[in-house]
Amino acid sequence: MNWITTIGLLAAICTTMAFLPQAIKIIKTKHTKDLSLNMYLVLVIGVILWLTYGILIQDLPLIIANGITLMFTSTILTLKIKYK
Repeated sequence: MNWITTIGLLAAICTTMAFLPQAIKIIKTKHTKDLSLNMYLVLVIGVILWLTYGILIQDLPLIIANGITLMFTSTILTLKIKYK
């Protein structure tokens, strides 16, 4: 693994894990009032596109980061809709 891939993986870990505390908090509290539905809709679409792009160019950091981020953001979006 070269240093460029290492930087990509570290960036992927940081940006992906940023959604984990929010997802955990929503699961525990069931409180989503202050979250923007439109923001999470656009974010999930963007993450799907980034994941697709990563798959097409076979870029492991993009695939891993966006695959996991899609799980977290989709969970948040689903709970936002459920608890609205």
